[in-house]
Amino acid sequence: MKPLAISKAAFAILVVFFLLAPLVAILPLAFTNSVFLNYPIPSYSTRWFEELFTADAWRRSIFNSLVIGAGTTALATVLGTIGSLGLRGKRISLVFGFIRTVFLLPMVVPAVVLGVGMQLMFARYGLANTYIGVIIAHTVLAVPFVVVNVTASLQGIDRRLEHAAASMGAAPHVVLRTVTLPLALPGIISGAVFAFATSLDEVVLTLFVAGPNQRTLARQMFSTIRENISPAIAAAAFVFILGTVIIAALANVWRRRAQNA
Repeated sequence: MKPLAISKAAFAILVVFFLLAPLVAILPLAFTNSVFLNYPIPSYSTRWFEELFTADAWRRSIFNSLVIGAGTTALATVLGTIGSLGLRGKRISLVFGFIRTVFLLPMVVPAVVLGVGMQLMFARYGLANTYIGVIIAHTVLAVPFVVVNVTASLQGIDRRLEHAAASMGAAPHVVLRTVTLPLALPGIISGAVFAFATSLDEVVLTLFVAGPNQRTLARQMFSTIRENISPAIAAAAFVFILGTVIIAALANVWRRRAQNA
């Protein structure tokens, strides 16, 4: 190998190590038998995983995360896909540039600002401390990720395929259903995965808009860190990461099948 290629590979390995080192340090503590997060591990046990799935607070938070994440994924995927289709092929003008900025604005606006605004608005319309309110709040953050992925997928579609279908007498909605959406499916799947991950990881907005009955896994972990540091947090992080890896792997398989179809 050339020296430049070796240096690039070494730099990539260092970056990966820098990103994964905190995970490698904390995840083994999920299997400790001690009540403290410290090394060396005195003995190994699965007691904290048992607590994670038997304690009422942890079990309810996992259930809430799955319900809210599923609702957020469905709503954000639909809205983000519709928005991407609406902005597709539009010329860069002041109006459409502003609309694109509005779609991406939640990615850069501080979550605290969004949380305060949503708390005031939801209280006015009776959505505070409700599952619907939390799903809407998480959807606001998740839609930009769907828009980015679907827009990139739509830009790679050859418009001549759609024109060919239209020239054969297919109505616009038929072209959309049979040509455009299947070709954009890899981007839609990626956007849905990002939407679910965003909802699963969100803490700040949840603190503002959720009530005691809507406590998610991320919020439960945050509260546990503040009140009592327990190895159950490491067990929750292990489940978090394992679930994310599985979902990403399944989405990658589905996306490859969609591309090869």
